[in-house]
Amino acid sequence: MTQVFINGARDDLNVREFQSLDPSIQEIILAATEARKQAYCPYSNFAVGAALRTSDGTIYSGCNIENGAYATCICAERTAAVKAISEGKRDFVACAVVAQQDNGFTTPCGVCRQFLSEFVNGKDIPLYAAKPTNLPLRVLCTSVLQLLPNGFSFANGK
Repeated sequence: MTQVFINGARDDLNVREFQSLDPSIQEIILAATEARKQAYCPYSNFAVGAALRTSDGTIYSGCNIENGAYATCICAERTAAVKAISEGKRDFVACAVVAQQDNGFTTPCGVCRQFLSEFVNGKDIPLYAAKPTNLPLRVLCTSVLQLLPNGFSFANGK
């Protein structure tokens, strides 16, 4: 087995073979893979797809969308979340992110981690990161709160 390093630390324990994952997990990863194909990234050429499953089982997907005014760009994870939220869905139960990165896996940026943590409703949700091959062979299995320990919350200040 190839050693995998995430943020400089060895993380073999959290990497799984795609085929060994539950079909519902495979489904959300494939939805993120498809969403990535719609990415608009003429500046970075770094296409990202994401998918969120809500508590009713609905999957919302999104891609990154760049703009010449960089501050107006939106990441794939927030695109998927905004689509769900705009339709009244605020209870997320799983997230998948798909992007091509040679070393390791692409996980949500800090802004997206904080954004997603707002909608985990006091619990953690699994997050799956994969690469966009014809069939993602290896998947990093982590969670929103593992990626964002001690994230900001107004509830923490009360």
